[in-house]
Amino acid sequence: MGAANAAPYDPFGSDDDGYQEQSSRGGWPVYDPYATQRGSSARGYSQGYGEDEAAQAQVARIPREVVEYNSRYTPGTIVVSTAERRLYYVMPGGQAVRYGVGVGRPGFTWSGVNKITAKREWPGWTPPAAMIARRPDLPRYMAGGIENPLGARAMYIGKSEYRIHGSNEPDTIGQAVSSGCIRMTNEDVTDLYSRVKVGATVIVN
Repeated sequence: MGAANAAPYDPFGSDDDGYQEQSSRGGWPVYDPYATQRGSSARGYSQGYGEDEAAQAQVARIPREVVEYNSRYTPGTIVVSTAERRLYYVMPGGQAVRYGVGVGRPGFTWSGVNKITAKREWPGWTPPAAMIARRPDLPRYMAGGIENPLGARAMYIGKSEYRIHGSNEPDTIGQAVSSGCIRMTNEDVTDLYSRVKVGATVIVN
């Protein structure tokens, strides 16, 4: 982001992996990371996260787990199940890391196969002109940081407007609330970001 927009202190860069071990088993609509069904302020983003980090810890989160995952997919592949609202990062040995995710709300779901084309820490966001026309209250640009709806990390999917990204609304994880992006808690997206390489395959179904 450059020296003028230095990244904020990163509380998600911990070495603690946070795992619980368990043996179990279209077209591109304009992206709107502000889209949500609850917990929004007048500007469209959560007032809770960032104002009181302790509040996020109170949210009953979906645990990150290593699970059995026997599939044909190559290790390093990302598989998103929109029905389950879970993301699987495929590992060797018939296992995967499973994360809770928020997915597209009705009318904004999609499926397909693509690649991760870029990764960003504390990404900034520039709303497209069509969205500004619909939502003139939106900022023309929002720098990366804890108030940014893209959260701590973002992984960009193909040439689309879609991303796998963090969120300043952790209580929306496990729900269908976005405009098609895959949202995660900041802790989980930071963990996934550390594993994923540019060029990784993303399968959304």
